[in-house]
Amino acid sequence: MTNSLALGLGLAILALVGLDLALFGGDNLLFLARKFWALLHWVAFWR
Repeated sequence: MTNSLALGLGLAILALVGLDLALFGGDNLLFLARKFWALLHWVAFWR
């Protein structure tokens, strides 16, 4: 991954997080965090 691609991807992620916080108050981020936590527990079970 080149530096310019990494920088562009990082800025896009930050922009989407900021947009979610501005429009929805972070509800989508909380939903994704809970789903990711459940995924981690499921993966740990199969380990």
